[in-house]
Amino acid sequence: MATATLSPPMTTKELLALPADGMDRWLIKGKLREKPRVLHNRHHSKLMASLGACLKNWRDSQPEPRGAILGGEAGIRLTRDPDTTVGVDVAYISPEVLAQQTDETTLIDGVPLLAVEILSPSDTVNEIHEKINSYLSAGVKLVWIIDPYARTATIYQPNARPSLVNEGQELHGDDVLPGFHVLLVELFR
Repeated sequence: MATATLSPPMTTKELLALPADGMDRWLIKGKLREKPRVLHNRHHSKLMASLGACLKNWRDSQPEPRGAILGGEAGIRLTRDPDTTVGVDVAYISPEVLAQQTDETTLIDGVPLLAVEILSPSDTVNEIHEKINSYLSAGVKLVWIIDPYARTATIYQPNARPSLVNEGQELHGDDVLPGFHVLLVELFR
């Protein structure tokens, strides 16, 4: 992963103006992060679709107003001045954040309640830890890091120790997504 050092910090507007040249790019506190884009493998894509479907079923059972389930590297600006803008594999956006969006951008401008990263072989430990820290410090209430190879999920919440769920256990939404639960192995089928 290359890190570009810019002064002053890069903005989301500047990030979005960069060429579509086969690079994945994101901002962490105004610092550009980039690496060559790789195609997600079928395990990653299937897991993203399965989790998105489970979350949509849960969301559809909730009373109005409802939030939105996003997937496929959804662009989300977590913070401003300096900007932290990332692509998230799967996210749940609250109705309140959803209502604040305008047609001026395709990004979500605000903090999701849930951010999910599905590990890929190209992910580095530093990249994942930097995203986890960015999510939690921005106010994301629930972060799931799903490892399709070990068939586990690591759950992160503010002011709590991470917990691990294996494929024989249920992944819960706790008080962030009340009533959401799925046997982890179901996501891998």
